[in-house]
Amino acid sequence: MALVTSTEMFKKAYEGGYAIGAFNVNNMEIVQGITEAAKEVNAPLILQVSAGARKYANHTYLMKLVEAAIIETNLPICLHLDHGDTFELCKSCIDGGFTSVMIDGSHHSFEENIELTKKVVEYAHPRGVVVEAELGRLAGIEDAVNVSDADAAYTNPAEVEEFVTKTGVDSLAIAIGTSHGAFKFKPGQKPQLRFDILEEVEKRLPKFPIVLHGASSVIPEFVEMINSNGGKMPDAIGIPEDMLRKAASMAVCKINIDSDLRLAMTGSIRKYFAENPSHFDPRQYLKPAREAIKGLVKNKIVNVLGCDGKA
Repeated sequence: MALVTSTEMFKKAYEGGYAIGAFNVNNMEIVQGITEAAKEVNAPLILQVSAGARKYANHTYLMKLVEAAIIETNLPICLHLDHGDTFELCKSCIDGGFTSVMIDGSHHSFEENIELTKKVVEYAHPRGVVVEAELGRLAGIEDAVNVSDADAAYTNPAEVEEFVTKTGVDSLAIAIGTSHGAFKFKPGQKPQLRFDILEEVEKRLPKFPIVLHGASSVIPEFVEMINSNGGKMPDAIGIPEDMLRKAASMAVCKINIDSDLRLAMTGSIRKYFAENPSHFDPRQYLKPAREAIKGLVKNKIVNVLGCDGKA
């Protein structure tokens, strides 16, 4: 099995009323935890790499880790660039073997976003690579993404047809109330997703795959594990999983998950250090961290995404 694009994954997901998990990867243990979980429940996968992860782990190392995962699992895996903000970054990933890239021109004007996205599409498609774009702006902080509440904007459904037609993009990330990072809502604020916007987009773009960014649920179990073992993450709140499941049953074919992976890993390591203060072998504390990621991903695949058994 070689790397695949998300085209067939999204077609089946749309028709089947489920979504594919797009999990951010940074190192070996994260790749292993995600892919071992997917193998056990026979789920298709998107592994995605941010610009920050690429700087941290090196493009070649990440490519080889994903290649190893394919050999070990024999699963259909799509390798995706998350939040590419320039043509040059997208081109580098396309030339370097990625099968999918996101060009995030949401910080530009509508016209400039179209121009930039179209340029990436025209380079990617002849090389067999698919392209995701973003319309609307999500608030929050994660890696290089830093958007204030004042600058965030819901996607305008009236713009989606023109955008998709003029760019030729393969999938579209929209803003309906999700947010990047672990602090998505203020204390006492009830999480809400604008399903009315999603429904209107679905009407205007029938059978077109929609993407949700900033969709971690910020699992309370791991937040508490961090806080009770020396961490300081008060008021960390995410997207309820039942809302994500509803979105997956609609036009949403890809749901991005990053913060939950970080919380699972960090919470497990903090707990291990607190319980084993004399240990110093990284394998000792990275093993339970990997298992925590595996358990988290399995839950997401089965109970949130609904893509178990769909590989």
